[in-house]
Amino acid sequence: MATGGGAHPAEKSDTEVEHDLEFIVAEDTGDKAHVIIHNDDVTPFDFVMAVLVSVFHCGQRQAYAITLRAHVTGIAYVTTLPIEEAKYRVSQAHNLARQMGYPLALTIEPVKDT
Repeated sequence: MATGGGAHPAEKSDTEVEHDLEFIVAEDTGDKAHVIIHNDDVTPFDFVMAVLVSVFHCGQRQAYAITLRAHVTGIAYVTTLPIEEAKYRVSQAHNLARQMGYPLALTIEPVKDT
């Protein structure tokens, strides 16, 4: 702890401090990725739907259709997003699932140029 001179933090000062802020924006490479959801025997159907609605902004009908397809076939396409956004949203979904103790799995597949 510092001692000695200087104004008490609660006291007002006549000195104004100006901070320079620098923002670094990631370059958008235009790369996109497909988000795929995988079925498991533990994660509840309703939870999967809620994740699709809250994290991937699906409507209720779309979330139901995606969840049902994954349940029946083992996997289902969710959406295509810029790759960094896809990574972020998949991370959010995984975090929500882990908090609840579910093994929900989503993967990202880069879109191949044709």
